[in-house]
Amino acid sequence: MTTQQMSDAELAAQPAAHWTGVAYEALIAYTRAQQAAKGYTQPQFWLLRNLSANDLSPDGRGMTLPELQDAMASYIRPEDDLAAEAGVLLDRGWLTRDAADRLWLTEEGEQARTDLARNAPAIRAALHEGIDDADYVTTVKVLQQLIRNAGNVVA
Repeated sequence: MTTQQMSDAELAAQPAAHWTGVAYEALIAYTRAQQAAKGYTQPQFWLLRNLSANDLSPDGRGMTLPELQDAMASYIRPEDDLAAEAGVLLDRGWLTRDAADRLWLTEEGEQARTDLARNAPAIRAALHEGIDDADYVTTVKVLQQLIRNAGNVVA
């Protein structure tokens, strides 16, 4: 039976962990496919963001790969190879590496980060098509309560 054929009562009995997992994988796969079509990967974008003083970096200082891995620990995926991804960005001239093995964002890398960030609204719009903001907010609130009910803190 597909979800379109399930009654509300049947849907209410479905395990949240299953559907959140399915949703997570589908959303990540879609996002990554859209980014790949534009010539970059999600981990590459995260590297640029984490090294930018105009984004996630608190001070714009260079970071080693282990420091970047730690900074991204809550969202990096096991299959993501930051060393390989950084290598691509080094080859593009978007990053440089110093004698202490710290990666630094170049001016070209900052411009690329800004340009790549412009893709996010279209990805979000496609994923949110047919979902009004009120329903989305309700869904997020329900997920936050499930997280709290599981004994975790919602950030």
